[in-house]
Amino acid sequence: MKELFIDIAYLISAVSFIYGLKMLSHPKTARNGNIIASLGMLIAVIATVYLGTSLDFYKILIAMTIGSIIGAFFAIRVEMTQMPQLVAIFNGFGGAASALVASAEFFKTLNSSQEATLFLILSITLSVLIGTLTFTGSFIAFGKLQGLITTKPVTFTGQQMLNAILAIIMFISAYMIPTYGVNSFYLIIGLSALLGILLVIPIGGADMPDVISLLNSYSGIAAA
Repeated sequence: MKELFIDIAYLISAVSFIYGLKMLSHPKTARNGNIIASLGMLIAVIATVYLGTSLDFYKILIAMTIGSIIGAFFAIRVEMTQMPQLVAIFNGFGGAASALVASAEFFKTLNSSQEATLFLILSITLSVLIGTLTFTGSFIAFGKLQGLITTKPVTFTGQQMLNAILAIIMFISAYMIPTYGVNSFYLIIGLSALLGILLVIPIGGADMPDVISLLNSYSGIAAA
């Protein structure tokens, strides 16, 4: 019965994320979309912590309270013209959180007698890849919007080929995790961070809001 409630909660959360992201595409509905997506995340957190794990619920509640206070503080203090930078930072931290959760699952599996299945390895690899890519890419977008990094596209010969090679190496490393373990995992993290930078630097500063929206969807996928 408990598993049924967890599945229903996750389904509601997924629908809330999708519907919330859709509403974020228009200024008139963006605020309500943000609220709906936030409620979906709250449902997912409660279902995971209270029903699906043995974690200390009160510690999680304290962490959520601290995070809410910090988020509200920056959201109130930041000017509307700097809101894209704030969203970029929040996206980056969201991606980092997803990567950290996947990393924790990896080390938990590594230190247990349970043999990692192919599905588990692929899930962890994709979560780390998308989360880390979102983290570094979002902070590059923040730097371009804030003027800390040149707003001009940064390109070089063979850039697309390099990105493809990095992606191939990462999936080969994922395949080699049962053999090389933590070394392959660290390689995936490092290449994912580099790929996030390489994917954003060729895009001009004027297109950064679109990039941030795309990275926001990446962050949602990684969290799911």
